[in-house]
Amino acid sequence: MITTQRLAAAAVGKVLAGASLTEVLQGVWRAHLDLSGQQRGAIQDLSYGVLRFYGQLDSVLGLLLNKPLWNQDIRHLLLVGLYQLAYSKASAHAIVDHAVSATHVVSGNKGAQGLVNAVLRNFVRQRASLLERAAESEVGRYSHSQWWIDKLHAHYPQNYQAILEAGNRRPPMTLRVNRRKISVAEYEKLLNQAGMDARQLWNGALELVQPVAVDRLPGFAQGLVSVQDAGAQLAAPLLDAHNGMRVLDACAAPGGKSAHLLELAKVELTALDNDSVRVARIAENLSRLELDIHRIIRGDAAHPAEWWDGKPFDRILADVPCSASGVVCRHPDIKWLRRESDLSRFGQKQGEILDALWQILIRDGKLLYATCSIFAEENKLQVEKFLHHHSDARLLPLSQVETIDGQLLPNSHHDGFFYALLHKV
Repeated sequence: MITTQRLAAAAVGKVLAGASLTEVLQGVWRAHLDLSGQQRGAIQDLSYGVLRFYGQLDSVLGLLLNKPLWNQDIRHLLLVGLYQLAYSKASAHAIVDHAVSATHVVSGNKGAQGLVNAVLRNFVRQRASLLERAAESEVGRYSHSQWWIDKLHAHYPQNYQAILEAGNRRPPMTLRVNRRKISVAEYEKLLNQAGMDARQLWNGALELVQPVAVDRLPGFAQGLVSVQDAGAQLAAPLLDAHNGMRVLDACAAPGGKSAHLLELAKVELTALDNDSVRVARIAENLSRLELDIHRIIRGDAAHPAEWWDGKPFDRILADVPCSASGVVCRHPDIKWLRRESDLSRFGQKQGEILDALWQILIRDGKLLYATCSIFAEENKLQVEKFLHHHSDARLLPLSQVETIDGQLLPNSHHDGFFYALLHKV
């Protein structure tokens, strides 16, 4: 436990300094090849957990300290220890002892070990009152940045608390059945035979009652199924693509929506993304599913002249770069890495992509604008601005699921997404 606490604390520290948690953990795995699978899982769980509840844990730590800590490594160790004491089933005595031992590795200062011991034991004694006092501030109660809380409160006065609470849940594991190979009902039988219970959501999406490693999923290697959030599974059906159509999936990596489109119809699909590493993942995912694609291109969706073959598309899926504010249950570091000023930067890029792709859509064609954001600047307001500047665009109703003006709010069954289906008249 000493190693896992120490490495998790280091990972948290790097994220709070501005790094992506995914990239940080990949660096940990490369630097510590001797870690067991169990240790990796523990480090990941601790890192995600601290960042998921960082607002609360930081507030509690502030109440337990008489003055700011001189050593940030010790601070991050304390955050890990507090998370374990508040949310894990491990023995409080063992957590404290291992945290003190980990402190010795990080700092040979005996005073630091005494401080860690005292702080964590004080939390054990005063847990209920400390958590209650931490919840007096909104950041401590909801574990999101204050600007984020304020914005959601303004946009969704009736829903903002539920949205914030959804962002702090562990994400569900939802499956998309490859219907070119097997029906949803037949795959449910395979799950039951493997001792896995699932509930069916919209469009045949299957939510596992208990998440499992992907290699345990029946037929995963054979391409029978993919892991994809239920909200993301709305994109392909909403685009309304039919056999023989020319379809563009812009910003396509890692290829989940491209695969879904190919599973639903025999279309001439072009998948585009500007990241070479992620472009390679599109081909890998389609290969596992045994799906044929027309073209996979590395290119910028905002600059079609660099990659477009001159033939207009019947359907375009524009799943544009965004703040990812709707998927923080899967990526809790986003809550602390994003700044309010980022929204205007994302908004500018989104507008450029939307304007550019509209030019290569055939008349009477459809473009689905999509984000995994819950902020109006990237969603409703972006579409309203587009409609104001394009007289040949009409907003079509969404029939697949109930939304708030196209906004799918996150809950215990799916992430937060926004969809706007635009018709070129």
